[in-house]
Amino acid sequence: MSHVPTPPSLAAGDLRPAEMERRFTAFVIDRAVGWGIAAAIALGVWRLVDPDSGAVLVLTFLSVAVLTGLVLAVVAGTTGLSPGKAATGLRVVRRTTGRPIGVGAALLRAVVLGIAGLPTAGLGLATFAWTAAMDPSRERRGLHDRIGDAMVVDTRPLVVDAVPEPERPQQIVNLTAMRLLPSPVEEHPAARPDPTPTPTPVAAPASAPVPAPHARPTPPAPPTPAPPAPPAPPAPPPVAPPAAPRVPVEQTRVRPEPGAGPAAGSPSPAAVRWRVAFDTGEAFVVEGLALVGRRPEPRPGEQARHVVPLRSSDMSLSKTHAQFQVAPDGALVVMDRGSTNGSYVIRKGMSRSLSPGRPSTLLAGDEVRFGDRTMRVERES
Repeated sequence: MSHVPTPPSLAAGDLRPAEMERRFTAFVIDRAVGWGIAAAIALGVWRLVDPDSGAVLVLTFLSVAVLTGLVLAVVAGTTGLSPGKAATGLRVVRRTTGRPIGVGAALLRAVVLGIAGLPTAGLGLATFAWTAAMDPSRERRGLHDRIGDAMVVDTRPLVVDAVPEPERPQQIVNLTAMRLLPSPVEEHPAARPDPTPTPTPVAAPASAPVPAPHARPTPPAPPTPAPPAPPAPPAPPPVAPPAAPRVPVEQTRVRPEPGAGPAAGSPSPAAVRWRVAFDTGEAFVVEGLALVGRRPEPRPGEQARHVVPLRSSDMSLSKTHAQFQVAPDGALVVMDRGSTNGSYVIRKGMSRSLSPGRPSTLLAGDEVRFGDRTMRVERES
C-alpha cells in the first residue's frame, strides 16, 4: 500500500477560519462524489446481475456510499483534505497544532455527519451549520468540529490590494532667496573684479643682426661688401599683469538670506518625537524599532527597542503582527509583517489596509488597527 504524504502543518496562530459558503460547497462536492460512486456501482450490479428485487440495488447503493464515506474520512484524517476541500482550497486540521486530526477523530466526525444527514428534512445538517455560524470564538466551529478539536481553515493565499502610499511632505527650498558668490580657491583669472580681462602686452623678441652675405668676386671687378643691417630697436620691458585680488574661501559658500531657507520652517528630524498609545493603556515615545503582536519576537540580527505583547480576545493578532519606527527624516513608518488578519490605518474616518512588507507613513492623529487592538499616533516637538 503506497504511503500518502502528509501536507505540511499550518502555524497554529495563523489559521484562517473558512467561510460558510465555501464549507457548504465542499460538503456538496464530497456528497456528490460518494453518491456518484455508489450510484455507478449499483447501476453496474443492476446491468450485470439483473436482480429481481429492488432492495438489492438499494442495499448496494447504501453499502458503497457508507464505504466511500469511510475512505474519504480516513484520507481527511491523515491529510486534512477531501475532494470537496481540495477543490475549494480548504483543510480540516487540529485547532491547537495545525496538523491533521487523525483517523479516529475523522471517522467519528464522519459518522456524526452521516447521522445528521439522515432523512430529517435537513434539520440535523442545518443545526450543525447554525452552530458553526454562531460560534462566539469567530472560528466557525460547529458541534461536529468539536470532535478531535477540529477546525476547517482556508489555505488559499491571502490577496491584499496594493494601496498607493500617501504623498509625503517635501521640503521646499527658496532658491530665489539664496545668492551664490564666486568660489575660487586659489588665484585664478576668473577671480578678477573686472569681468573683462585686460590683455597683457607681450614683449617682442629682439631680432638678431643679420650678417651680410659675402658677394662672390667676379673676374672683371673686385667684390663689394653689402652694407651692414641696422640694429633692431631695444625691446620694451615686460609689463607684469595686475595681481588678482584674493577672495576669502568663506565667501564661496552658499549663504541663505536671513529668515529664508528650510531652517526657518519646521523643526529638524531630531527634534520630532512620536508618541503612541494603545487601547490597552500602554503608551510610550518611539525611540527605535517597535514590534507588536501576541508574542512578538525580532528576527535574527534585528535590534528591537520596544517589544509590545498585546492581548487578543478573538485570536485576530498574529504572533509578530506588525512593526513601526522613526525614519531618518523624522517620519513615523508602520509596516505589516504578513499577519493573518492584516493591519489598517484610519485617517479622518477613512480606513485603508496595509500591504504586507510595505512601509507606510503615519501622521499625527492617525489610528492603526492590529487585529482587535488600536494604536493612536501623536507627535511631540
